Amino acid sequence: MQNLTRTEAVDKLLGRYAGYYDISSAQEDQAPLVATCAFHAMSEKYVLSKKAKLWQAGSHEYVYLFSVPHLTEEIYNSCRDYAYASGMELIEPGPTHMYSYITAMFLCDSCDKAAKKALRKCRIYKSFKMAFWGWMDFHSGLAVLEEGKAFSNASGRSAAQLLDKTLFCKAKRKLLGKEKTL
Repeated sequence: MQNLTRTEAVDKLLGRYAGYYDISSAQEDQAPLVATCAFHAMSEKYVLSKKAKLWQAGSHEYVYLFSVPHLTEEIYNSCRDYAYASGMELIEPGPTHMYSYITAMFLCDSCDKAAKKALRKCRIYKSFKMAFWGWMDFHSGLAVLEEGKAFSNASGRSAAQLLDKTLFCKAKRKLLGKEKTL
């Protein structure tokens, strides 16, 4: 299996996000942050005219992409705290807010066991006005390029699946009719 460089992995991942997310590149002084991606969706149901709304719900996701040569627990904690603080500033809870996800994605060549453990144990959840104004969930994803593996916290399983499919080509094969019987 061919190993990707971190810049190739960043380009592949941003290409995957480009179709649905608003992507902003980070400045040099924000390193190890490479880019931020934002997704916003609004759903509503109305009767007869758009003025008579039955309900309206907004969904948001803020992705922070970090690239480091070697991920340590200290680097993970500082990047996680930055993503959480920055994401919470962007969330606007209100009656039409359903949920917001803040996702911290890490691309690294190698990683400490302590950093993997901290990533897997990360559980940050917040409800606004007893969830009447929605909630926020924090997702973490990690791609270790030398190992060719992706890791995530419990709520970030979709982030690990995205990293597997995009960077390591570990998509599940769908079997055709004859192959199912073999």
